[in-house]
Amino acid sequence: MKVFCGRANPTIGSVEWLEEDENYDYHQEIARSCYADMLNDKDRNAKYFQGIRAAVSRVKKRGERAIVLDIGTGTGLLSMMAATAGADFCYAVEVFKPMADAAVKIVEKNGFSEKIKIINKHSTEVTVGPDGDMQCRANILITELFDTELIGEGALPSYEHAHQYLVQEGCEAVPHRATVYAQLVESKRMWSWNKLFPIHVQAEDGEKIVFSLPEMENCPGAPAVYDIQLNQVPLSDFTAVSDVLTMFSVDFSKQVSRASASYTVQFEPITSGRAQVVLSWWDMDMDPAGTIKCSMAPYWVQASFEDIPWRDHWMQCVYFLSNEEPVFQGQSMGLTVFHDDYSVWYKLQKGRNDNASTDIRVERPMCCCQAHLLWNRPRFGELNDQNRTAQYVRALNKVFTLESSAVSLSLMKKICKANHLEEKIKIIEKHPELLVSSDLEDRKNSLDFREAREAEPHPLWEYPCKSISDPLEVLTFDFRQTVPEHTIRKEGILNLQRAGKSHGAVLWMEYHLIPGLSVSTGLVQVSNEKGYCQWTPHCKQAVYFFSSVTEPEPEPLTNSSSAVAYSISFSPKSGDIAMDFKLIN
Repeated sequence: MKVFCGRANPTIGSVEWLEEDENYDYHQEIARSCYADMLNDKDRNAKYFQGIRAAVSRVKKRGERAIVLDIGTGTGLLSMMAATAGADFCYAVEVFKPMADAAVKIVEKNGFSEKIKIINKHSTEVTVGPDGDMQCRANILITELFDTELIGEGALPSYEHAHQYLVQEGCEAVPHRATVYAQLVESKRMWSWNKLFPIHVQAEDGEKIVFSLPEMENCPGAPAVYDIQLNQVPLSDFTAVSDVLTMFSVDFSKQVSRASASYTVQFEPITSGRAQVVLSWWDMDMDPAGTIKCSMAPYWVQASFEDIPWRDHWMQCVYFLSNEEPVFQGQSMGLTVFHDDYSVWYKLQKGRNDNASTDIRVERPMCCCQAHLLWNRPRFGELNDQNRTAQYVRALNKVFTLESSAVSLSLMKKICKANHLEEKIKIIEKHPELLVSSDLEDRKNSLDFREAREAEPHPLWEYPCKSISDPLEVLTFDFRQTVPEHTIRKEGILNLQRAGKSHGAVLWMEYHLIPGLSVSTGLVQVSNEKGYCQWTPHCKQAVYFFSSVTEPEPEPLTNSSSAVAYSISFSPKSGDIAMDFKLIN
């Protein structure tokens, strides 16, 4: 079996897909996926176990054997919970073969082989009958097919098929239902992830303004949800325009339809302003009574935000309206949510529509300006960062832009022409590897970096983290010099100066444009005495996870504080980065 694995190219910011053969070690791919985060989600696991025990108990009270179907079993954890709770037999379905193979070993090691059968198929290919994968239909349906958007991993088609062919009518389901919530907000920061603002440039002859294209202004944007950690967004970054609205629910114990649908909720704005963004999340009831609840609600909705569990596999959703709309407090309005079998989108309607029904059909918003197809949300935010732009404007006197994509080339030409910048910006139509010094008027001095296999890219602004050391420069590249042919290596010691647990090391680039001017892709504000950091929201940082957690004591309490020995090498020929970190006591 061959699989495509994504690798980030930090030089150009794109993900390159590499084909790996059947001998490839998938353990790292599994370890870097969301499996570990799910397995360490104590709140999720506890709520699932409570719901599973309750479902098994209800079936047993009816005098029936508890037969479980677990779709998307992963490691087999939920099936083992069911077996522990007294289920008579579990059919655990997992389509990804490396994960299914791991589940077989995990189930066997925990002594559940006699009660759990791992089925390495897509659930829609599972058969029922004497010669089938399942001997009979199940009366308990357990799934974990949910993403941040709830239905983005194909939950609706899987549930629809399962109810038709794999489970009994009136079966127990864990989770029993899910409910989607939304809140309309005004936010300049979030809106900057969707639209290109006018760029103010201080030139020698006064201020110049670079405008986006009319088609960009009127474009409805990308249809994809932007999933982020809303718990890391301060209240000062947005203004709530509406209360929290309950949009729709799905009962997983009954027949589920994958058909497109819409739901409209009437509301009155709680303040006047501009409606720009819909924030959305969901919660799950693990039992019919709704007494066992697992919620993704952000901190300002929770009764207490001190005990909110950290999750990276389920976050919150940011949806952008096609255009910002002025709204007024007390005005009658309707917010409509649409979904097909894999995605969700929203539309704001002015005025009251008491006849709103689920028969409304609105196509998914599609980008018509090309920009949303080329730039991701952080890139929009980066382009709208006026401070970053000012740094580059002060440092640059001539601009070359390399465009290997026909779509990107077309867009850049339109923007340059609309702002009369054809003479000041040279667009080079080449792939990076074909670039020669004459293309840049003999100014080419660049390096091509590839993602380090030892480190993972993460947007640390979304992660609640502290530093226990000060930043340290480890490698320097002088782009004014000829790129060396030999491998560049650096070894050294990083002292851990603050108390706390250390889970890994963070690496980033800082570009020095001219003396006194620099742009950071990582730390933008030096840590305070408590170690709190401020990271740029526009870039991901490279995180090297230690094999074990280190917990140094503060320097004043020890004669010799802990430290980390590091070794980093970069091969200019291949672009590969290798690194290693070891704790020194």
